[in-house]
Amino acid sequence: MTAPVIDQVATDEKLPARADVVIIGGGIIGTTAALFLAQKGVSVVLCEKGHLAGEQSSRNWGWCRKMARDPREIPLVIDSLRQWERMNEMVEAETGFRTCGIMYLGESTADLARLEAWLEHAREYQLDTRIVGGDEVARLLPGSAKPWAGALYTASDGKAEPQKAVPAIAAAARRRGAVIVTGCAARGIDTAGGNVSAVVTEKGRIECNAAVIAGGAWSRLFCGNLGVELPQLKVLGSVMRTAPLSGGPEISASGGLFGYRKRLDGGYTVATLGVRTIDLVPDNFRLLPQYLPAARLHWKKLRFRVGGRFTEELRMKRRWALDEETPFEAVRILDPAGDPYVLERARASIAEAFPAFRNVAIADSWGGMIDVMPDAIPVISGVDKIPGFYIATGFSGHGFGIGPGAGRLIADMVTGAPTAVDPTPFRLSRFTDGSNTRPHPLAS
Repeated sequence: MTAPVIDQVATDEKLPARADVVIIGGGIIGTTAALFLAQKGVSVVLCEKGHLAGEQSSRNWGWCRKMARDPREIPLVIDSLRQWERMNEMVEAETGFRTCGIMYLGESTADLARLEAWLEHAREYQLDTRIVGGDEVARLLPGSAKPWAGALYTASDGKAEPQKAVPAIAAAARRRGAVIVTGCAARGIDTAGGNVSAVVTEKGRIECNAAVIAGGAWSRLFCGNLGVELPQLKVLGSVMRTAPLSGGPEISASGGLFGYRKRLDGGYTVATLGVRTIDLVPDNFRLLPQYLPAARLHWKKLRFRVGGRFTEELRMKRRWALDEETPFEAVRILDPAGDPYVLERARASIAEAFPAFRNVAIADSWGGMIDVMPDAIPVISGVDKIPGFYIATGFSGHGFGIGPGAGRLIADMVTGAPTAVDPTPFRLSRFTDGSNTRPHPLAS
């Protein structure tokens, strides 16, 4: 098992003494936010403790979908798809984005009825999502040997290459004036008069007016040291990549225990929505009451494990001074192995549905830590108690596809510009103001 190979791009060596905005985290959210800020003429520095897209931003499926979203996310992902559709032109490089269509397959009439219930949201936003019958599935997915009852299908949904997109976006942000420094962990934030005044990194201090934490699975730890409670947990995603395969489907799809995307190299990224691996750590018990509704909803899909990660996180420092080494310097890249049990079930399931996959070579596989929230939608929000501090995290497995819209939204919020999307559903305060913070039962 190896980490995916990410395109390499030049970054900056020198840390500037001052910027308007400092972004912490070099994944899809951080780099797109840096790009949109730079396009506005805002001076921005992005600090990444490891290397760009080193964690979940390069380890995901590569889907860019509007379909089967929580209704609260739909306006944001509509905007995100608009950005993806022009992304190659915007960054003057190949991100792998293509409009390919995405299909959620139903094995039974009960599955199809559950999928069809989501169409009320598609109609509200005039999406092209529709239910297709078994015969049309067979036509759209040639080579499928399984009789499907039908599917939820959105022809305008797309895909991109995670290992290409973030580096290409980062390079474009640098050309527009953003400074991007890798191997540079942010230790914390300084304030003056209660407002953000600087970000302190292991390489020095950057005076600034605003800071954005887009640190994925690390964001809860960073916020906790500031006294900001972010109820975020981690779920292990397991993904594999096949060798090039001829005769496979072009439309991306998920059904049974498999999900896939055809890659630019002719191989397929294969994973599953059917099983979610949770390595139990102390935070699972600290946050148990907030996650019980989600656990009940997805109970049959959850695979709990107890291992060395529990002890690692129990021993991990949760508070530190700004002149101390932090956990972010101790672990530059979260690089978990994929769960062999999950990977084998996905491999067997796709081989049963598509005979072309039965003898295909598995080129490699990997794991990634997905940052999740109790209601499975992100936090894209200012922090009331620290003016100038913003959070963009907790994308719950949707971050890559929704990334450009989220990056543009946080860039507009930081600069006080009108936003294309109402950020209210993503506010941090929803976890303390009595809101119904439950996942939507039809969304995935």
